[in-house]
Amino acid sequence: MTVFRLPRRRTPLATLASLTLLLAPLAACGYGSDSEDDEPTPSNSASGPALSTDEVRIGYFANITHATGVIGLENDGLIREELGGTEVKTQIFNAGPSAIEALNAGDLDITFIGPNPAINGFAGSNGQSLRIVSGAASGGASLVVNPDTVSGLDDLAGKRIATPQLGNTQDVALLSYLNDQGFEVDPQSGAGDVSVLRIANSEIPAAFEGGDIDGAWVPEPTAANLISRGAETLLDEGELWDNGQYVVTHVIAAQSFLDEHPDVVEAVVRGVVRTNAWINENPDEAKTVFNGALGRLPGGNELPAEVLDPAFENVEFVNDPLAETLLVGAENATEVGLLDETDLTGIYDLSILNAVLAEADLPEVSDAGLGIG
Repeated sequence: MTVFRLPRRRTPLATLASLTLLLAPLAACGYGSDSEDDEPTPSNSASGPALSTDEVRIGYFANITHATGVIGLENDGLIREELGGTEVKTQIFNAGPSAIEALNAGDLDITFIGPNPAINGFAGSNGQSLRIVSGAASGGASLVVNPDTVSGLDDLAGKRIATPQLGNTQDVALLSYLNDQGFEVDPQSGAGDVSVLRIANSEIPAAFEGGDIDGAWVPEPTAANLISRGAETLLDEGELWDNGQYVVTHVIAAQSFLDEHPDVVEAVVRGVVRTNAWINENPDEAKTVFNGALGRLPGGNELPAEVLDPAFENVEFVNDPLAETLLVGAENATEVGLLDETDLTGIYDLSILNAVLAEADLPEVSDAGLGIG
């Protein structure tokens, strides 16, 4: 297997200051894991000298939008390779709030996660708990509907549309879209001109088949799962964003861990960049590796080809955390009443990522003015 290799950076990176913001709590992105509980998974057999710590604890979700983590944290994955003798202990989460809780409690060092829980965790700690250090994935969310009950975007009045969780990324996207179209919906209850129902990703297919919902604004692979059951795509969320790109998964590090072990964070970021490059260069093999890894995870099940293939095609694996889209998403959440007016300055520290990209002659990415200063 051909892999993407970067030179190792030896110089420790400087520790960083903290800034604060205020916002109302938001729930996290759910991406359709079949596991009922957050699950620890076995640690790897570390190889070579350890970095500045003997152990790092990394979280992720068992979903296509987290494929960078699923693939890179395999026993022979490129993230593990970069960490050398530092042992990796992984934990699978079904929702962002529990990952943020673990990180804030000191039980997790780094995690793949969606934008809204990162905002919430940053706000809940007055900007002290975390930094976004890398991108991971873009896209992979869409509004899919029952074509027998919804004939077009102008036919949503009175319909029942599901999202994975109150305040999660897709929930905010749906509420913002409906608001832009002139529909009135109470953001907390979901009642209004369109009924917004908050249903776990794993339960949405049954609700669709049972006729309890007319559609859902969901990420992959739930969208592809519904299409395999007769749904049709009414709107790809990428159509609402410049260049079709928007953050769905990025990587955050606990601020204390970043201060104490920047070399370990650097190794993870380097592994993310290498893994994304490998996925993009080897999409067919990446799907096979991902599906096999998914089947071996606690509560995981391999996806059938009719779900796996289109779902994988709808997600773009990128190093850029697409900071501008995080800002727009926060503005949308404020506009629909799920987020207090806030200043996100300080949520990003992309210094490690940009150093890694520079070594590979790749372009620098922007924090959209939301960096540490």
